[in-house]
Parts: sequence; structure tokens; C-alpha cells
Amino acid sequence: MNKDQVKGVAKDVVGKVQEQVGKLLGSEEQQIKGLSKQICGKAQKGVGNAKQSVKDFSKD
Repeated sequence: MNKDQVKGVAKDVVGKVQEQVGKLLGSEEQQIKGLSKQICGKAQKGVGNAKQSVKDFSKD
């Protein structure tokens, strides 16, 4: 795993927690921020996956 993959997963998890807290508090703003973090986290993880694929491919 590279750092983009790790950071992406972390952002996704934080976003899920923030979304759930927003639901509990009835805060639509927090829910949206949580969803946004999840999207960013998934995108960053995707970038990390692509980097890892290129790295693995270049080794072969």
C-alpha cells in the first residue's frame, strides 16, 4: 500500500463517521461534508491504486 491508498481510506472512514454524526444531530451540512470527504477519499485511493498498478507493472 502506498500513502495515497492509506490517506484515501482514512478520509473515507472519517467521512462516514461525519455523515453518521450529522444524521444523529440532524445536521444536513455535516452529512454533506461527510459525503464529500468520502468521495475525496475514494478518489485519492483510486489514484493510489493506479500508482501501485504502474509500479507493479514496471517491475515486471
